[in-house]
Amino acid sequence: MNFSRLRSATMAAIVTASTLTACAQQADFDEVGRQMAIMLQNSHFARLPFNDLSKRFLDDFLRDLDSGKVYFVQEDIDRFNRQYGENLSAMLLQENSMGAAEDIYSTFKKRVQARVAEAKRLLAADDFDFTKKESLQRSRKDAPWPKDEAEAMEIWRLQIKEALLSETLRRDMIAKLAEKQGKENPLKDDKDPEEKIALRYERFLHSVVQDVDDEDVAAMFLSAVARAFDPHTDYMSTREMDRFRDGMKNELVGIGALLQGEEDGATKIMGIVVGGPADKQGSLKLDDRVVAVDPDGDGAMEMVDIMFMKIDKVVDLIRGKEATPVRLKVEPAGGAPGETTLITIVRDKVSLKDEQASAEVVDMKGGDGEAKRLGVITLPSFYADFEEGKTRCSVDVERLLERLKDEGIDGLVLDLRNNGGGALEEVRRMTGFFTRRGPVVQVKNTFGEIQVKESERKDAIYDGPMVVLTDKSSASASEILAGALQDNNRAVIVGDSSTFGKGTVQQPMDIGRMLPFFKARNKAGTLKVTIQKFYRPSGSSTQNMGVIPDIILPSLTDALEVGEAYLDHSLEHDKIRRAPDFAPLKREQLFVPRLKELSTHRVTESKDFAYIIEDVTKTKARIRENLVSLNLEERKKELDTIEVDQRKRNDERKTRFVEIEKEDKKSLSFFKLSLDDVQDGGDLRPFDPTEETEEYMRRAKDETAELDDTPRWPSGMDPHKREGLMVLGDLVDITRNARMAGLLDR
Repeated sequence: MNFSRLRSATMAAIVTASTLTACAQQADFDEVGRQMAIMLQNSHFARLPFNDLSKRFLDDFLRDLDSGKVYFVQEDIDRFNRQYGENLSAMLLQENSMGAAEDIYSTFKKRVQARVAEAKRLLAADDFDFTKKESLQRSRKDAPWPKDEAEAMEIWRLQIKEALLSETLRRDMIAKLAEKQGKENPLKDDKDPEEKIALRYERFLHSVVQDVDDEDVAAMFLSAVARAFDPHTDYMSTREMDRFRDGMKNELVGIGALLQGEEDGATKIMGIVVGGPADKQGSLKLDDRVVAVDPDGDGAMEMVDIMFMKIDKVVDLIRGKEATPVRLKVEPAGGAPGETTLITIVRDKVSLKDEQASAEVVDMKGGDGEAKRLGVITLPSFYADFEEGKTRCSVDVERLLERLKDEGIDGLVLDLRNNGGGALEEVRRMTGFFTRRGPVVQVKNTFGEIQVKESERKDAIYDGPMVVLTDKSSASASEILAGALQDNNRAVIVGDSSTFGKGTVQQPMDIGRMLPFFKARNKAGTLKVTIQKFYRPSGSSTQNMGVIPDIILPSLTDALEVGEAYLDHSLEHDKIRRAPDFAPLKREQLFVPRLKELSTHRVTESKDFAYIIEDVTKTKARIRENLVSLNLEERKKELDTIEVDQRKRNDERKTRFVEIEKEDKKSLSFFKLSLDDVQDGGDLRPFDPTEETEEYMRRAKDETAELDDTPRWPSGMDPHKREGLMVLGDLVDITRNARMAGLLDR
C-alpha cells in the first residue's frame, strides 16, 4: 500500500474540510479590520500615513453615529479620545479594534435608549408650552458636543418639541387643504401627534439598538475607517455588497414589491412590479401591511416578526434564491383591525425597468414652419451586470440610439441628471457612440502612471447636434462622458453650475480572500477602495470641480452644499498633461456664444427660473440663520406667509401653464421609446407626458400628496428639460443654416 499517497490524500481531505469549515463560519472582524488596514495601506491612491489617522478614524465614527450631536456628551468624547484617539491605527493592525467599536457603540446605544425614554416621557406628559420664545438650531453639524447629560437632555427636549409642533402644523395644513378642496381629511383617523412621534422614535430605537448585530457594528466602524481615506473608499458588508450588485445590474431575485417602513412598525406595500412574482400571484395588494416573514416559505419554522425592523433587513428576508417560496403575514388594506392573511409567493428574477435607459422623440414645429425631430435619451445610471454580462447600459443606449437614428432625429438630448455613475467600461464604450476614435478618459494610479482609455469605434453612431443635460447629482461616469464630449467640442453641456465632482475610481476587493488560509471568512465583507484618479482628455481632473456646463441654468442646489468639495477628506483637484493624439473638433462649430445669448434671454424672461432664483435666496438666508422657532404663533405666521406666496405662485402658474399647454399641443408631439419597443420593432408610441405611467410598476396613492395643488409642469417638462430642448432646437437651426451657407466642414 502506498502510505505516502494515502497521507497526501488524507491531508488534502483535511485541508478541504478545514477550508469549507472556515468558509462556513463567520469571520472574526478583528482579523477583518487588520486585513482591511493592510489593504488600505497597499492599495489606496493617496498612500496616507496610516499610523497618523487614529484621531480621524475616531472622529468619523462618532460623527457617523451622532451627526446631530445630541446623544454623546463631552464626557463620552473625552473618554473615547483618551482611550482610542491615538490608538485605533495600532489596534486595527493588532487585531483588537472591535472592542473599541463595541465600547463606543454600547455607549451610543445607552444614550439612545435614554433619549428615546425621555421622548416618550415628554410626549406622554404633553406639557409643552408653545407660547414661549424658544428656538432650535436647524443644523448642529458645527455645534459643540453637549457639555453634560443635562445639556444634552435640554437640546433633546427642544428637538421633541419641534417634532411635535411640526407634526401638529402639518395636520392643520392637511385638514385646511382637504376642506378647501371639498375632500375628506386623509388624516382624520390617524393617531394623535404625540403617539405618532413616539412611534417614530420607537422605530429609531429598534433600528439602532434591538435590530443591530455584531456584523452591523463592525460594518459601521470599518466603513468609518475606510472613508477616512476619502469619501468613496468604503467597507461593505456582505448584505450591502449583494444590494450593490443588484443595483448595478438592475435586476434582483425577489417578489417585485416596493416596501416602506411605517411609523407603527409594519412594512407597507407601496408598489408592485408589473409582471413580477407578486403581480402574477395576485394576492398581495397595494397598501397591504406585512408584519411577519417566513423566508423559507414552508411553514416549518416560526415566522420572523418584522415589526419595527429596518427596511433593508426586511428586504433581505424577502429576497432569496430563484424559484424558492417566501411566506408573508399580511394585514390586508381596508381589512378589519387585527385581520391577517398568509400569502406565499415564489421568488423570481425582477428586472428594474424603471431604472433602465429609455428614450422619447419630440417633434417640434418651429415658428418659421420648419419642423425638427429631437431625440431624448434618459440614462439613470451606468449599470452593468459584472457577473453574467447580460445587462449593460451601453448596449441599451446603443439600441435606443440606432432606433432614434432610424427615426430621423435632427438633434439629441442626453439626460444625465441624477445619474450617480457606475461602470467605467460602460462610459468608455458609450462615448464612442458620439465621437470618432480617440481618448475618452485618462487614468492615473498611485505611482503616477497614466493610462489613456480610448473609444473602440472607428465611426460614431450619431454625429449630429447634441446637448447633454447635467446637474449637481451627475457624478463619476456621468462626468467622464460629459467631460469627454465637452473636451471634444462634440456636445453642448447644459445644467447646474457644475456636476458633482467625483474624479476617482474604486475597485471592490473581497477581504475574505485575503485572510489567512485557515481563518473563517464568511461575511468578511468587501473593501471598495480608491485606486485611481481619472482625468479628461484635456488633462483636467473632474475631482471637486466637476464639469462646468457651457450654459448654466439657475438651480436650487446653488443654495445647498452639494458636491464632492463639501465631503470630508475629498482628494484634491489637479491636472495632468493633455492626452496624446487628442484632436478635438472645432469649438466654433458648436456656436456656444450664440446659444448662450438665446438661452440667457429665455431664462431672464422665464417666470419659473425667477421663482428658482427667489427660492435660492430664501434658502440661503434660512441656512445662514440656522434657527427654527418653537413658538406656535411665530411658526403659524411663517407658514401663512409661505402659504400665501405659494398660492400666488400656483395661481399664476395655473393660468400661464394652460397657455403653455395650448402652445405645446400646437408645436410639440411626443412619442415614447422603451427598450421593449425597440425589441418589438413596432411604430413609435404617441404619449401624453403629463400623465403618470404605471407601465412598469403600480404605485400606491398618497392621499396626502394628492392634496398638493401645485400644477404639474406643462407637457411634463420641468424648466431645465424644457430649456435643454430649446437649446438643442437652436443648435439644430443654427447648424442647418451654417451648413447651407457652407460654413461647416463636417
